[in-house]
Amino acid sequence: MRIAVTGGAGFIGSHVVDGLLRRGYEPRIFDLARSPHHRDPAIETMRGDLLDLEAVRGALRGCRAVAHLAAVSDVNDVVEDPARATLVNARGTEILLEAARLEGVRRVVYASTVWVYGGANGGDPLDEDTPLAPPDHHYTATKLAGEMHCQAHQERFGLETAILRFGIPFGPRARPATVVAAFVARAMAGKPLTITGSGAQSRQFVYVADLADGVVAALAPQARPRTYNLVGRESLSIRAVAETVRELVADVPIVHVHDRPADLRSVRISGERAEQELGWKPQTSFREGVARYVDWVSRTQGTSSASTASSTRGRAATVLRQEPGEL
Repeated sequence: MRIAVTGGAGFIGSHVVDGLLRRGYEPRIFDLARSPHHRDPAIETMRGDLLDLEAVRGALRGCRAVAHLAAVSDVNDVVEDPARATLVNARGTEILLEAARLEGVRRVVYASTVWVYGGANGGDPLDEDTPLAPPDHHYTATKLAGEMHCQAHQERFGLETAILRFGIPFGPRARPATVVAAFVARAMAGKPLTITGSGAQSRQFVYVADLADGVVAALAPQARPRTYNLVGRESLSIRAVAETVRELVADVPIVHVHDRPADLRSVRISGERAEQELGWKPQTSFREGVARYVDWVSRTQGTSSASTASSTRGRAATVLRQEPGEL
């Protein structure tokens, strides 16, 4: 069975490609650049712009399903150019869904984010049925727009769409700017770890290989087309993240700076639905995942991550590496 993966050359997308290969699927990567993680010519790769309907149709042709992982996700990139983020994340998703409809693709799995719960009020933990507040950040607004496009296509055209709200991914191939990668790099260089605010703000990190397994589970024909949270079991403060890195890498100082504007507030999110209906739950503890990441960096010097730097080349000023949910 052939499955298309938009953003398949990026951090999460490349791990989804690996997961599909392990389970006997035929992944087809669609991205603006070739994957630095998949040099095997047997892995089909199509290069193109997410905002080019004909290019997207070509990438989806002959596929049963698509994992839509392409997005502008770095919070700094979104704040710097919200119009570009809207083009890629909202308009790009609409184009992807239309291409799927035209090409007869049966299922679309859309990568959203737990940032959508930022202003929500509900029981502890929050789940997929929790009413959401209007977004207070451009990134959240663009991802919610993508969710709504998915729901509209499902209602109007019968397209099966599964919305996956990712926890905070970490692990091999991560962008250098993500929190775990940045802390590890600084600790390895003997530099202080910088924490915004008190460091008490908590996150549910999820190891990227586990996250990829959740995406693959949602692509299965028997999976229900609905919303699922893919989150880690542990809720960790940023201070605890720093302490884990200090323990595993080097006992460097911690420095506190002012809070980042529009940061995700601390909320606890349930992954029970994914466990019950997809048979998915995270297998890797945070400490084990960080240890694996440190080992990967030590073996590779993180060379493949160097290729994930942003670029605004392309017809629609999209980004060269489009990686969802890494905020």
